[in-house]
Amino acid sequence: MLKAAWIAVLLVVCAGFANAQIPASGNIFFGYSFENTSSLAIGNITRANLQGWEGSLEGKLVPWIGLVTDFSGHYGTQNFTELTPNGPTTVGVTGHEYEVMFGPRVSVPVGKFTPFGEFMIGLAHISTAGSFPTNTSYATALGGGIDYRLIRLVAVRVEGDYVATHFYSTTQNDLRMSTGIVFRF
Repeated sequence: MLKAAWIAVLLVVCAGFANAQIPASGNIFFGYSFENTSSLAIGNITRANLQGWEGSLEGKLVPWIGLVTDFSGHYGTQNFTELTPNGPTTVGVTGHEYEVMFGPRVSVPVGKFTPFGEFMIGLAHISTAGSFPTNTSYATALGGGIDYRLIRLVAVRVEGDYVATHFYSTTQNDLRMSTGIVFRF
């Protein structure tokens, strides 16, 4: 009986330590995202505009430093002219790009505004309809944004990130802009 009591005490103490490791605050973001990318650069086209979504989950380690996991998906079609023996032909490439990244975020609330900066690393995946194969590469993002608190638990966000990928053994330098709603907990 004494052994069972000690095991129960040990479990309660370990559960308390485990609970202390879970972030007590943070936020969830979801919204519209625009990405100007060189991932679909073909021929004389150097940039493509993709539309999509972005979502993130942040857990605060301390009030001004958090760990963020970011998910995004962007979609679009880029048309270009290809010279063939029968003359110029317009070709369209449809692409889907997905990114999953993780990293630190630093934020400092100032009244109703909370500016933040972040650095993330992770993976990106691109697939295209046509002759180009799918490809997965590492991805990094450096950027920041600002939240404007509407009410205690809800804010709106404007965010911009420089995203670097390495699809098809070449480096892409992309600009991602996002806006949406933030739910705080």
